[in-house]
Amino acid sequence: MSTHPLAHRARELWEELAGPAGSFTPEGAVTVLVSPESGLCPSGWVGVVALGGSAIVTVPNEQSAATVRAALPGLPVEALVDPASLRGVLPVTGTLGPATLAYVSPEGFRPTTGPSPVERLPAGHPALRALEAAAGQDDSAEASLDEITSPAFVVRAHDRVVAAAGYRDWPRRTAHVSVLTAPEARGRGLARSVASAAVAHALAAGLLPQWRARPPASRRVAAALGFEELGAQLSLELG
Repeated sequence: MSTHPLAHRARELWEELAGPAGSFTPEGAVTVLVSPESGLCPSGWVGVVALGGSAIVTVPNEQSAATVRAALPGLPVEALVDPASLRGVLPVTGTLGPATLAYVSPEGFRPTTGPSPVERLPAGHPALRALEAAAGQDDSAEASLDEITSPAFVVRAHDRVVAAAGYRDWPRRTAHVSVLTAPEARGRGLARSVASAAVAHALAAGLLPQWRARPPASRRVAAALGFEELGAQLSLELG
């Protein structure tokens, strides 16, 4: 099992989300847990989180558990968050992810500022909804800016919000970070500026910032701020 200081807190978070009796076993091992209310995936799906060299897999019922347990022996942990590998051994009909899971400590955080000032708006401000509309449904759903519980940290251009970040309070004092930039404003470092402000706010509150990302550009922003990729998450729908 990884002894990375951030991994310990991350494991506690995902163990709680997995449901009662959820736990990461020793490195290289996999826990398959029947958990209809799992927070690792949509209802009725199979959820996988690989973290620190081991993995938790949640399934909705005993029938799915039997199927998954029969398929997984022999697969390395990293294959459990690889859709191609799992399609070879399971009747997969749909996937969400994989998404990397990255975390940052106060010591590892690299704050950044840009040429434009960062303002603060309340969560749910109409300017955030306008940004989501400009970004499009796919990018807005990926960012989930509508779910933040923190203030929103924003940059404006021509009196319009073109980049915003915030976080949602998750269990185990975790801050799940959301970032969104308007298409015409990308590539200018605005995501780093607003995300830096949101992460600084979370760390000042004693929270563990979590960055879950699929797009390479999002992962690059996280890395620039000092986030370390420690694992991955994948959801599977079985036929």
